[in-house]
Amino acid sequence: MINVFYGDAQALWDVSFKVKEREVVSIVGSNGAGKSTILRTISGLLHPGRGAITFLGKRIDIVPAHNVVESGIAHMMEGRRLFPQMSVLENLELGAYPKRASGKIRDTLEWVYQLFPILKERRRQLAGTLSGGEQQMLAIARGLMSCPKLLMLDEPSLGLAPTLVLRTFEIVEKINQEGVSVLLVEQNVHHALSLANRGYVLENGRIVLEGEGKELLNNEHIKKAYLGL
Repeated sequence: MINVFYGDAQALWDVSFKVKEREVVSIVGSNGAGKSTILRTISGLLHPGRGAITFLGKRIDIVPAHNVVESGIAHMMEGRRLFPQMSVLENLELGAYPKRASGKIRDTLEWVYQLFPILKERRRQLAGTLSGGEQQMLAIARGLMSCPKLLMLDEPSLGLAPTLVLRTFEIVEKINQEGVSVLLVEQNVHHALSLANRGYVLENGRIVLEGEGKELLNNEHIKKAYLGL
């Protein structure tokens, strides 16, 4: 259970949840609810004012962010954060900087290219010249290059056309089927909960609902507040 602050302003209140091995867990809620703050705290960019975070039995809230990556957590941040003047391949290679990933970069590249064939075709192209959907694929693929046990995705469907949104969630499902646990933060409540084994609803920095993904889709509060039903 964690409480997180930005200076004197509290952003998260008593937030507690689990991601089990090979699960997809979605955290949904409106813009500004604190969803991104949760991911930034897990990845070590923020630290809880109170509480602790454990991963594979070890505390990670007291170590630097690069140690969190080494432990097996990858974080695709909202806005993609690519290096636009570097090639697709160079962006991917940077994702493999952790020691746990650097020794098997060739095998990981082939795996990533199987998931995203377009990236192999565009590997010499500058990342900044890709389409929005291709940049999103590259951002996810770069996270996978660190060989994560847990992939955290922050708004992967943001700004994408409806057909690309569907494709993105299909890719996330496939990544999970390959054995990677996924923690998904999304405003697209329908897709996020349809994909999730379990979900949590965050409102004003507090978890107000939790349950199986499809169970939450049938919740009356979620239907009215997020699905317009």
